[in-house]
Amino acid sequence: MAQPTPISCTPGLLKLLLVLLAMALAVYIVGPPLFWQFREGLTLVKQAATCSPCECDCTLEAGLSIPPGLSNLSFADCEKLDPQFRHDMEKNYTDLLSEELRLQQTVAEENREHSVMTILDAKRLASQYQKEAEKCNAGMETCEGARERAEASLIAEKKVTAQWEQRARQMGWKDK
Repeated sequence: MAQPTPISCTPGLLKLLLVLLAMALAVYIVGPPLFWQFREGLTLVKQAATCSPCECDCTLEAGLSIPPGLSNLSFADCEKLDPQFRHDMEKNYTDLLSEELRLQQTVAEENREHSVMTILDAKRLASQYQKEAEKCNAGMETCEGARERAEASLIAEKKVTAQWEQRARQMGWKDK
């Protein structure tokens, strides 16, 4: 059986493919907007050749007039119907500022209370962790003392064992 030959890609061919891909992507992105601008430009040139310039006398008031059926929905009518809105509008500027300051003081007080509670919780947890650490340290000291006593007892036991072994050898005992 004949094996197919592997397709090799040289660096030059790879660069050429990447350049073609980049150019195609650029045309895909930039092409349609340029096409529509070019088309609109041609349309404007054709219209300019066929139409004379327009002369309009438009007044600003004509564009802002409210149709008669919608005149009862104007801002002034809403103001008359809503007592809360009317009350808010009657307040003077200093009343509004003082109310804003009261609101800010209330928010600041709530934030302060929250931070105080958070600090108290943190202190309580720190105290609890401190007590746990002290218990742990006391337990470690107890364990360390017991270990030292056990070590001293082991050394004493080794001495006694060595003495008995020495006496046994003196009396004729031999290791196997």
